[in-house]
This record gives sequence, C-alpha cells and structure tokens, in this order.
Amino acid sequence: MQKYMNEARQLLALAIPVIVAQVAQTAMGFVDTVMAGGYSATDMAAVAIGTSIWLPAILFGHGLLLALTPVIAQLNGSGRRERIAHQVRQGFWLAGFVSVLIMVVLWNAGHIIRAMHNIDPALADKAVGYLRALLWGAPGYLFFQVARNQCEGLAKTKPGMVMGFIGLLVNIPVNYVFIYGHFGMPELGGVGCGVATAAVYWVMFFSMIAYVKRARSMRDIRNANKFSTPDWSIMTRLVQLGLPIALALFFEVTLFAVVALLVSPLGIVNVAGHQIALNFSSLMFVLPMSLAAAVTIRVGFRLGQGSTLDAQTAARTGLGVGVCMAICTALFTVALREQIALLYNDNPDVVALASHLMLLAAVYQISDSIQVIGSGVLRGYKDTRSIFFITFIAYWVLGLPAGYVLALTDLVVDRMGPAGFWMGFIIGLTSAAIMMMLRMRFLQRQPSTVILQRAAR
Repeated sequence: MQKYMNEARQLLALAIPVIVAQVAQTAMGFVDTVMAGGYSATDMAAVAIGTSIWLPAILFGHGLLLALTPVIAQLNGSGRRERIAHQVRQGFWLAGFVSVLIMVVLWNAGHIIRAMHNIDPALADKAVGYLRALLWGAPGYLFFQVARNQCEGLAKTKPGMVMGFIGLLVNIPVNYVFIYGHFGMPELGGVGCGVATAAVYWVMFFSMIAYVKRARSMRDIRNANKFSTPDWSIMTRLVQLGLPIALALFFEVTLFAVVALLVSPLGIVNVAGHQIALNFSSLMFVLPMSLAAAVTIRVGFRLGQGSTLDAQTAARTGLGVGVCMAICTALFTVALREQIALLYNDNPDVVALASHLMLLAAVYQISDSIQVIGSGVLRGYKDTRSIFFITFIAYWVLGLPAGYVLALTDLVVDRMGPAGFWMGFIIGLTSAAIMMMLRMRFLQRQPSTVILQRAAR
C-alpha cells in the first residue's frame, strides 16, 4: 500500500503543473474568442472556423513529437543521459519538417472553408486571413513542444506550466494591439488574433530555450557540436513511435468536428446545447489527460531503471488516481449541471438540453479517464501502434456509427437528436477503455526481458 501512496504523490507532483499548463493553453483560446467577439460577431465566427481547422493540423504535429517524452524518460532512468541531447536535436529537425508541411496545408485551407455550405464570403475571407496569420506560429509551437517534452521526459513539468502562463499573459495585450490597431499597428480584427497567437508561440519557445540553457539540472545535456545534420535512423524511430499517437489524436479531434457538423442542421437550440456540454466536458478532460502525461513519464523512467514491477505499480496507481478524479468530476457535473449551463446561456431550452447532455458526459467521464490514462501507460511502454488501432476502432467503427444511428435514424429507437451522438461517445469511449486495459494486461504479462527490450528500442 505504501508504495502505491508514494507513487501517487510523485504522479500528482508531475501532473499538477501539466494540468495548470493545459488550463493556461485552453484559456488562450477562450481569450481569443472573447476578444474577437468584442470586435464583431463575424470576427468571432472567423476565429472559431479557423481554429476548427488549425487544431487537427497542429495536434497532428504535437502528437508526433509526444514520442520524445517516453524516449527521454527511458534514457534518463537507464542512466544514459549522454544520449538525450542527440534525440532532442533530432526532435527539432522533425518539428521543422512537420511545421513546413502544416504551414502548406493551412495556407491552402481556404479551399476547405469556401467549400462549406452557404458560408458568407466576407466571413470566409476573414477565416482564411486568420489562418494565414496563425500558420507562422506553427514552427514556434512545435519547437516549444520539443523543449517541453525534453523537460517532461526528465520529470521537470513546472517549466511547461510557467511558459503556459507567460503565453497567456503576453497573449492578452498583444491581442489588444493587433485586433484594435493600437501603437501604430494596423487594425486587423479577428486576423489580429492570428498574428498575436503566432507571436505568443514564438515567445513561449524562446522563453523555454532560455530556461533549458540555464537550468542546472540539464547542464550535462548538450551537443558537443553546434550544428548536426538530420539523423534519419533516429527520426524514423521517432516517427514510428509518434505517428500512431498523432493519428489517434487526429481521429479524436475530427470525430468531435464531424459530430458538430452533423448536429448543425438540427437547429440553433440543439447546436448550442451540444456545444455547451462539449466545451465543459473538454475542460474536465484536462485532468485525466495531464495525469496520462505524468504516467508516461513514470512508466518510461521505471522501465529505464530495468524494473517492470515498478512500471506496473506506476500504471496501476495512475489508473486508480484517474478513476478517483473522474468520479469527483462526474459528481460535480451531475450536481451543478444547470448552473454550469446557465454560465454559457440563459435560454431555458438550451439550458435544459445542455444539462441533459452533461448527465451523459458524467457517465462517460470514468471510461474517458481510463482510456486516456491507458494510452499514457502504453506510450510509456512504447507500444504506440496499438493506441492507433484501438482509437480508430472505438471512435470511427463503433462510436460514430452508433451515435449516427441513434441520433438521426429510427432504426433502433425514435430519433434522439444530439443525445444520440452522446450515447455514441459513451459506446466509443467505453470500448476504448476496455481495449486499452486488455492491451495493458497483455503487455504486462510478457517476460521482463521482452518488455525491457521493447522499451530500450
């Protein structure tokens, strides 16, 4: 029991700064929407449309780089710190190549936006302008993630939290300057949000690099030569580990985007109620997601030390803490669902629908917590390919079709509207949780030599 309590303390010490950093990042999106809305409704809508395209693209790059955390944690645990600097250098090369790809996609995203049904040309132009300003921040964001993954792999999660807050504090005045055109800057409206956010990502990156260069605990992690060419074998390995994570994230984000599109013809009340419940549940999701990042670090570190039993303890503790957190957030959601809905909107029909959907959100919070922490455990074991298959089957083969049938057809029951899609979320997330647990059990039952060989790759 004592070892589980100690592990829980270490996990929470790692997870709490990650939670705060995630909240700061979410708050940046909230600030952008509110400040663009203060300028005009069209600008707010343009920022919302632009963000819905930016998020899947940048999260794909973000997921690809998440492979660095378990690699660094494992090298740190096994006392091979001299190899970390070279891995990080290759992470920067990978981030550079991926950001070019993302920038090309975003530059041409106007074709997707203009293909949307009945979109106002002025709104489309603003959304394209916003994306074309924001895409210059893509390299800054991904380079920042490489430096952050280096720190987190070495069990230093506080720098990411501090940089998240610096980003949020810089974001507000810079938004103000570019949206409204102060201090001799042009008045850009919603497009100004894109300029400001891009600038903030570069500020966060340079702040993080300054910290890494000065930190005493990382003085031994330096490359002897100032410049080195890409090491294709290491980059290929990072892509092999990171691509399944990137695709899994992409599937998850696009699933919610597709559901939003399918709900949109059902009328304003349905769209608003769905959006409120989704926004709140994504805020709650920050807790298990941050815990999953901490579990990856602990499992990778323990495997680096050569102890498969301690890695198992870290995995079980993470799941235990995650389920306790999910029960608390589910009870909180059930008890205060109407008050929460009223914070967003005061239309009684919208509030009634949103609070009904939040009940369903409370149901899936436990399975959502188990599946995301399960994927964190599998990342620690460097078993990322299974994450890709599990999320694809759970969301796209089981969850979305089930949700569509329940929401928009009379095949099983009378049409349920948005609630049908939420039943689909429950089916998808619960099946993901079950498959993650089965895969974790399968991995942990293998001989220690096999587990450690996989982790050392």
